[in-house]
Amino acid sequence: MTHNPIRPWRSIERRKSRQIMVGNVPVGGDAPITVQTMTNTVTTDIKGTIAQVQAAAEAGADIVRVSVPDQDSSRALKEIVRESPVPIVADIHFHYKRGIEAAEAGAACLRINPGNIGSEERVREVIKAARDHNCSMRIGVNAGSLERHLLEKYGEPCPEAMVESGLDHIKILQDNDFHEFKISVKASDVFLSAAAYQSLAEATDAPLHLGITEAGGLMSGTIKSAIGLGNLLWMGIGDTIRVSLSADPVQEVKVGYDILKSLGLRHRGVNIISCPSCARQGFDVIKTVEILEKRLEHIKTPMSLSIIGCVVNGPGEALMTDVGFTGGGAGSGMVYLAGKASHKMSNDQMVDHIVEEVEKKAADLEAAAAHAAQAAE
Repeated sequence: MTHNPIRPWRSIERRKSRQIMVGNVPVGGDAPITVQTMTNTVTTDIKGTIAQVQAAAEAGADIVRVSVPDQDSSRALKEIVRESPVPIVADIHFHYKRGIEAAEAGAACLRINPGNIGSEERVREVIKAARDHNCSMRIGVNAGSLERHLLEKYGEPCPEAMVESGLDHIKILQDNDFHEFKISVKASDVFLSAAAYQSLAEATDAPLHLGITEAGGLMSGTIKSAIGLGNLLWMGIGDTIRVSLSADPVQEVKVGYDILKSLGLRHRGVNIISCPSCARQGFDVIKTVEILEKRLEHIKTPMSLSIIGCVVNGPGEALMTDVGFTGGGAGSGMVYLAGKASHKMSNDQMVDHIVEEVEKKAADLEAAAAHAAQAAE
């Protein structure tokens, strides 16, 4: 639950779900909403896959999924798991034996697709492997691969069919006394996904993995994901998210965090508030923000920075941010610290100066957090 008594219109009442563990990462309950991505390397390229996992983790991914399409990939998974700084989810389709092999290789979670994993008996074998090797599981329902009998019953992929598929497989897991699972009901259609997740949220207390599958490229996929996931998260639905983009997995992680940051559900790194710029701008806002985004990628401490081109909204925005810069005249602007006007700075030195101020503020915040943690012990 995120409750803001000062600004109640910003409060989000999170759906109450039970908590499971994906490796050492809690998902559901009162745990922070986790951000996931998936590698797009060939899994047998162990070096390349590990490098992509590490890059995603550095960008903030809490969990990374790796496809396991064949036996060679199962063998590679063991080394990938060993070198990964975050829990690895094994993505299993079509062959249940890959699920068993992935559990044996040390995967923290097995993702199975009910529409193509095979018979109930085969699912039971995967459940046994998960239990024996302390894996959690994700039931991954997808509108594009629903079971034949559900398509015949409903005529097309629809929220009812997707939820029925998910609940059928929840029953299989629970009948086998397996409860360490989360579930997703993904579609590339935003309306279909949102409706399915809303119904599923009422039908189970399992943690929900949110996603708009096959959302598209960086721009269009980000927009679809922001609309679909943003609305669900705003309603309090969702315990872990994956933004599916035809792009670098690091971009998926960044977009996922930006969606969570925009709703106040998760904070990491510098949140830059900037204007679109106009004829009033006292410096090149767009270029400056582009440079600062790259220069400040190394900052992990949650904090805010406002970069506003002129004095119409600049001072007001700066009141609400840790560090701010507002364009003025004669080739200089005003630097704000902790919401207060501090000193002027020339435009040609502003970028280096802002980076220094942000790094200094991040260090102060980290020191204060460490001191508070010590005092609480």
